[in-house]
Amino acid sequence: MQNIERDPAEAIYDFTVPATRPWSYMLPKGQVLRIVDLEGQQAVDTLFYNAHDTEERYSAQDTARMQGSPYVTAGTGIYSSEGNLMATMLADTAGGHDTSAGACSAESNTVRFGHDKKYMHSCRDNFVMELSRHGMTKRDLVSNINFFMNVPVEPDGTLAIVDGVSKPGDYVELRAEMDILVFISNCPQVNNPCNGFNPTPVRTLVWKA
Repeated sequence: MQNIERDPAEAIYDFTVPATRPWSYMLPKGQVLRIVDLEGQQAVDTLFYNAHDTEERYSAQDTARMQGSPYVTAGTGIYSSEGNLMATMLADTAGGHDTSAGACSAESNTVRFGHDKKYMHSCRDNFVMELSRHGMTKRDLVSNINFFMNVPVEPDGTLAIVDGVSKPGDYVELRAEMDILVFISNCPQVNNPCNGFNPTPVRTLVWKA
């Protein structure tokens, strides 16, 4: 885990993403994005796309392969479907962010929690709505990073979703290595402990290169 001191007053962008809502931002090469878990234990599903060619997008497989770990943290390179470095994680005060479990959806809510949960709001819905603002559709969805989500690998190889370990004010920080579109679903899930059963806001700040 690593902490970097920056003055929020010097940020060129500062926005609080409401609980359960989507968000997107075009982050130019060299600029730094910080995502702050304001109240703790809030999963932040995140995707990255090349801002000039959205066919190039985040690759969970390449990111995990390049670092030899299913988790991302300070020092991790965020890689694209073309094998290019999209962003570098500069700081992480929580540790061990998941990039294997994917995003909740109507389908997964039904399978995991029952047919009455099918129409509950989900990260997949959030992503589809926000992608549409940039001319993309659900066909452009790929596996994402789940910042602040605690997903240990069980001895039998299965993934568990357990209580988050992030504290109020914990953050991750990423530097863009190309012009990228960043998408967030501030996870609305209330049926498992990824959000402490209580979705809360997160803060996004951007600093110049």
